[in-house]
Amino acid sequence: MDQKLNNGKIFVEIPDFEHGNVPVSLAAKVMHKDVLFVRLGLQQGELPFGSAFVKEGSSQYDYYISPFLFWQYTGYVYRGDDCV
Repeated sequence: MDQKLNNGKIFVEIPDFEHGNVPVSLAAKVMHKDVLFVRLGLQQGELPFGSAFVKEGSSQYDYYISPFLFWQYTGYVYRGDDCV
C-alpha cells in the first residue's frame, strides 16, 4: 500500500464481535497472565478493556471485559464460543 496516497494512514477492518463479556479466565490465558493479574488490573483501572464493580451488599466483584476493547488491547477476537 502506498503510504503517500493515504496520507500515512493505516486502515483496519474491524471484526464482528459477540455481544456479552470476555471471561476473565480467557483474558488471562490470552495475555499469558494469571486470573488475579486481570482482576486486580480491572479493579484498579489499570487495564483499559473492562471494568470491575463491587456487588451491592457484598465484598465480591463483578467483571466486564469488552470484546471490542480487548481486541484493541491484545489483537484477540472473542467469538463467544472460545474455550477457557
